[in-house]
Amino acid sequence: MARGRKRKPGKPKEEEEKGDVEQKQEEAAEAEEVKGGEEKAEEKEDEEKVEEKEEERGEERKEKGRKRGKRARIAKREEEPEYFPDQRNLEDLWKEVFPVGTEWHQLDSVYQYNWNFSNLEDAFEEEGELHGKRVYLFSSTEPQMVPFKGQQEIICIPIVVAVVSPFPPSDKIGINSVQRETEEIIPMKRMKMDWVPYIPLENRARQVERLKSEIFILRCTQRKSALRHLKEERVKKFEYCLPYFYNPLKEDELEQSTIVQILYPIDPKPVFCEFDWEFDEVEEFTDKLIEEEGLSADQKDEFMNFVKDKVREGKKANREAREARKKALAEMSEETKVAYENIMFYKFYPVTTPDSPDVSSVKESYINRYYGKAHKVF
Repeated sequence: MARGRKRKPGKPKEEEEKGDVEQKQEEAAEAEEVKGGEEKAEEKEDEEKVEEKEEERGEERKEKGRKRGKRARIAKREEEPEYFPDQRNLEDLWKEVFPVGTEWHQLDSVYQYNWNFSNLEDAFEEEGELHGKRVYLFSSTEPQMVPFKGQQEIICIPIVVAVVSPFPPSDKIGINSVQRETEEIIPMKRMKMDWVPYIPLENRARQVERLKSEIFILRCTQRKSALRHLKEERVKKFEYCLPYFYNPLKEDELEQSTIVQILYPIDPKPVFCEFDWEFDEVEEFTDKLIEEEGLSADQKDEFMNFVKDKVREGKKANREAREARKKALAEMSEETKVAYENIMFYKFYPVTTPDSPDVSSVKESYINRYYGKAHKVF
């Protein structure tokens, strides 16, 4: 009986094992592929979600931007346009003039009200009293009881005096008060005052030397902040200042007065009174003071001598004034005489406005003891 060829033992087992391995590798590869596909799918899904969120945020930002723009446009439409009144050409004129004789601690109170001097500004316009004329301005204050917001108050009212003249009315200043025994007439520059040109607002951008100003104001260069470095007597002198004026064509009533101020220094209270040498007799005048207990009897002789000295000083001053007047007239040109004859004084008070005190009831023409009365009051 014929026999077939024998298979090698173990071969089918190896092939079987080999097949199993290959199968397992294929299954592992398929599993990896499936897993990779799932991961990619998840990544893609995540990316899509991120993109969706970014798109949502972008839409939100756009929507907010549209809302903001809409609100801004609405707010812009709702805003009312602001209107600022044009500055008047001479609006600050009255403030630029130094208020002579005003106490330093009261200066701030003068400017706390919104005073309006449009009447002064109008006077420089065409057909106004000051139009086309050379004018010198000085200022002072008048304490008066006036109504303001339903109450009566003592207020320092600023006034401006305009002097129409081809030359400065004076280069001197008077210093006098009831506390001072003597009157001083000194150059105003000693009190740091002078006449300076006023430049209207519309011309301030131009060079000053090219301007021909016809408005001059009395200015003081003494700084308030530097007062603490001055002696009290010097500070008080500023408060006793009065703008000075002397017209040699007119007999000066003050310099020819027969009245002298008496300030007799005794303790505990000095004697202050006026003595008229034309109508009063020294001894009779003194006896009356003693009777009224204004003077002790043991001071009678000394007081009478004091009064007589003051009378001699007054008469001497009058005599010197007459001589000075005669000399001034002799040396005066015809042109200057005409100027003095035509010199005019205008006094301006603030006009009535809702936000400033009403001063219409306290207006007066009197300026000061040197200038006398104004020709016209505004």
